Amino acid sequence: MNRALLIAYHFPPIRVSSGLQRTLANTRYLPEFGWTPIVLSAHPRAYEHLDEGQLRDIPPSTVVDRAFALDTARHLAIRGRYSDLMALPDRWCTWWLGGVTSGLKLIRRYRPRAIWSTYPIATAHLIGLTLKRLTGLPWIADFRDSMTEAHYPRESRRRKAFLWIEGQVIRHCDRAVFTSPGAQRLYAKRYPDTPAERWAIIPNGYNESIFAELEAEQARIPAHRGGARPMTLVHSGVIYPSERDPRPLFQALSNLKTAGVVSAATLRILLRATGHDHLFRPMLAEYDIDDLVSLAPGIGYRDALREMLTTDALLVLQAANCNHQIPAKIYEYFRARRPVLALTEPAGDTAATIRNAGIDAIAPLDDANAIATMLREFVANVAAGRGPVATESAITRASRRQGAGDLACLFETCAG
Repeated sequence: MNRALLIAYHFPPIRVSSGLQRTLANTRYLPEFGWTPIVLSAHPRAYEHLDEGQLRDIPPSTVVDRAFALDTARHLAIRGRYSDLMALPDRWCTWWLGGVTSGLKLIRRYRPRAIWSTYPIATAHLIGLTLKRLTGLPWIADFRDSMTEAHYPRESRRRKAFLWIEGQVIRHCDRAVFTSPGAQRLYAKRYPDTPAERWAIIPNGYNESIFAELEAEQARIPAHRGGARPMTLVHSGVIYPSERDPRPLFQALSNLKTAGVVSAATLRILLRATGHDHLFRPMLAEYDIDDLVSLAPGIGYRDALREMLTTDALLVLQAANCNHQIPAKIYEYFRARRPVLALTEPAGDTAATIRNAGIDAIAPLDDANAIATMLREFVANVAAGRGPVATESAITRASRRQGAGDLACLFETCAG
């Protein structure tokens, strides 16, 4: 079989939400398409939070090299302080030295025909760039989302480092891969001299093997028959204060509660692992909806999927300033086959993906009145068994196995 070197900082046992799922799925599904993955990741000491739960999802035959890496903030700081130069392009820049050294050893030993590196850790692309320049192997740079924005990164030195790396990656990679059409268009406009064939799209998705495992587990558990309970909508994952500002939703809920349309006895919104509970908790009290909205801590990946499979409905938040991005969770929402309410800009990529899946419950995230109208209709439809669920064809398209097949095609094309 052909071999490919996969460079990814996010890999078990790190504890993150969706960051590691893309690489993990590739290790599982690429062999079905004739490619054996060799994974180059970072030593677990570099991870701030560990969770060994998904180590079992790494195929036993997969070679994984965990190269030397430190976290500048934890390992190189003196009394909690360190120079910005020691954390460029990111806090894990020491991984570049370990990654290049280990990468060359892996290339000499296993003779891969292609290299793949994945963002959002910029050092991963820096390792990929260096190995490309040293070996000449075809290189697929998996940006996923945009690496730089108008106001990101904000710090001057880091922004210059990111812009330099981004430019070098676009110049030297054989393919630049994004997860949404909007991100690809953004980069095609930003780098107009780049050949069109260098751009590619591979969306995020869900891992069918894990969902199948959880559904088999559920089938063995007797159904719970409790009394009346409120309808529950779950948002699973980080809520960024600017990119997923929940205040219009809070205002809509407050208005509906005041009008007597909803109450704690009929509706519950569960915000799981927002990452910003300290900001949102005072808002819930301000809008007088802390009896409707619950802030819940993070849980393991499988537990999060179990929650998606068993809740009444699922919630998406995405602001207009992220129209060129698509939250990875929506593909898992599709596979959970639960009704989905999307609060997002109707003209963005997220809304287009949801509409293409046959779901029409969409309202702008910044319009409290539109949210209130849509929420009222959505709750009524779910209660009546008419909640909007993804079509079976959309669910099939969203499998990460499909994405691995697309990546294998890129490997074949670039490796000749």
